[in-house]
Amino acid sequence: MFLNPFCPFTTAKVLALKATVLLLLTLLIKAKIRITAFSALGLILLLLQTLVFLAISAGLGVAAGGAALYVAQQRRQAAA
Repeated sequence: MFLNPFCPFTTAKVLALKATVLLLLTLLIKAKIRITAFSALGLILLLLQTLVFLAISAGLGVAAGGAALYVAQQRRQAAA
């Protein structure tokens, strides 16, 4: 069966199909942009979490070193 290009129903079907494809492509592009944006946000949060972890561990290292130095000084004073 050949499609008659002058038939209004066939034209309406084709236009509806084109509109649907355009809508789906728009939604796909929007989803891709959203995934990329939240991926970037996730990377930023991961970097922030890593930096906070390193800062806290460095602070704990400094505190442990200070405590060890304090104990060593107390032992020297007690021995003298």
